[in-house]
Amino acid sequence: MDEGIANFLSALSVEKGSSNNTLDAYRNDLGQFAAFVRKQTAKSEGTQLGWEVVDRSLLLNYLVNLRERSYAPATMARKMAAVKSFFNFLVAEGRLEKSPAEGIAGPKVGKSLPKAISVDEVARLLELPDKRSTPEGKRDKAMLELLYATGMRVTELVSLNVRDVNLRAGFVRCFGKGSKERIIPIHSKAIRAVKGYLDDVRARLLGATGETALFLNRRGQRLTRQGLWLILKGYAKKAGIETEITPHVLRHSIATHLLHSGKMNLRELQELLGHANISTTQVYTHLTTERMRRVYDSAHPRAE
Repeated sequence: MDEGIANFLSALSVEKGSSNNTLDAYRNDLGQFAAFVRKQTAKSEGTQLGWEVVDRSLLLNYLVNLRERSYAPATMARKMAAVKSFFNFLVAEGRLEKSPAEGIAGPKVGKSLPKAISVDEVARLLELPDKRSTPEGKRDKAMLELLYATGMRVTELVSLNVRDVNLRAGFVRCFGKGSKERIIPIHSKAIRAVKGYLDDVRARLLGATGETALFLNRRGQRLTRQGLWLILKGYAKKAGIETEITPHVLRHSIATHLLHSGKMNLRELQELLGHANISTTQVYTHLTTERMRRVYDSAHPRAE
């Protein structure tokens, strides 16, 4: 069973270029499912067991098990999607004649309203690094300005190398899901913040490591996703922002603010955020609808 999962993950990595985060999620979900199958069929870890033992009934029992363990519908849907993709792979590889997951629907999950903080809260957040007279303060200023300017995913931001930023032309190049490249413009404040970091402090953080990453930690190594999250969380607390702040919240916030401005449409926002499908961006449709209602009410001669 483990070999089948390994082959599936390899195919995702090589053929589809899936990110490490995606591969880790599939690995965890399918590992959990394999453990459930072994338990249900009374087989130990060391016993050879084929995926042909899985039938519709066992899959439905798995869904019930997830529900009994109080998993959120979104988590259950993700785990079932992983199982379905895996069985489709086994069928395509000729390992199974038919997927036992065919026709089984996971729990329905409505797209939740994205969290966002206000423009004023963002301003408070971005001002805080200026109050630190340390190399880390200038790094954090550049990092947070760039994150909010571009709406990049946290993995995209920490994966940036120095060569990916063109301050003279005013853009940054990043690689999103599936290693898809996109060029994102950056505004003047973000350009100044990144330039100040590169000119004044990056070399001091770098030391003798020779690291090519744009953003470095105190040891001169590439800053991690977890490191960025902790930095952001610390500033949010000092800024008195009550909303639970993550890098993803800033990504949602710029999307919200740009659409509220009325100067960017959904298709343009899709390109900025690097969404492969416009349906992902359409979660923000409510924002344009709300703005339209306000404009309509203020402009229409018959509106009260």
